Amino acid sequence: MAAASASHILLTLAPLVLLLVLPQIQAQAPAPAGPVNLTGILDKNGQFTTFIKLLISTQVANQIQSQINSSSEGMTVFAPTDNAFNNLEKGLLNNLDNQKQVQLVLYHVTSKFYRQSDLLLVSNPVRTLASGQDVWGLNFTGQGNQVNVSSGVVETPINSVLRQNFPLAVYQVDKVLLPEELSAAKSPSAAPAPEGKKPTEGSNKKVPAASEPAPADDKTGAGGRLNAGLGFVVGLALLCMGVLS
Repeated sequence: MAAASASHILLTLAPLVLLLVLPQIQAQAPAPAGPVNLTGILDKNGQFTTFIKLLISTQVANQIQSQINSSSEGMTVFAPTDNAFNNLEKGLLNNLDNQKQVQLVLYHVTSKFYRQSDLLLVSNPVRTLASGQDVWGLNFTGQGNQVNVSSGVVETPINSVLRQNFPLAVYQVDKVLLPEELSAAKSPSAAPAPEGKKPTEGSNKKVPAASEPAPADDKTGAGGRLNAGLGFVVGLALLCMGVLS
């Protein structure tokens, strides 16, 4: 009889215990992870203003955002700092058309999640989202905790881990990973003003005028002969006068 009463009491109290304990259990359980926001991660860490602007202006941010939250492979992003962009050759970034800017941003993203230690085990080159028929790949080298990433034109160490939880890994790089396909882009510069034609040797010298006949010498020219004739006549006249006198 006593056992039956105890069982009845426990059955009566059990729902009340669950009502008291269940909210505490739910409060301790981790909330389901929301969608991963790449630009939010970059903005939170600062010093990525230029990269964020490129992600948005090229609409690559939307593409990456969609793939991050739907891909079973995850993604890895190598984010250049503002100083990295400032150190580019002057005018190079502005000289890229929209398509090439898209390619540049996609070149900093792989379609697979890599922990930093995984990057030393990959088979180089690693394809990026910019790859099509041509492989726009990145190469990884290093040892221990040091990992270097190279585009073939630029090499830089991975200096900081911004995020390393599936499905997205984000690493800070202090140089823009400029691929060989875009490295030839130059800023338009004004063509040098054409120089005047250099004078050839001796062209500054005064060209002598055509030779002119020298003025006749009165002593040897016609005037000289006339004077000589008059002198002869006058002398002959004086001689005659002397004889007559």
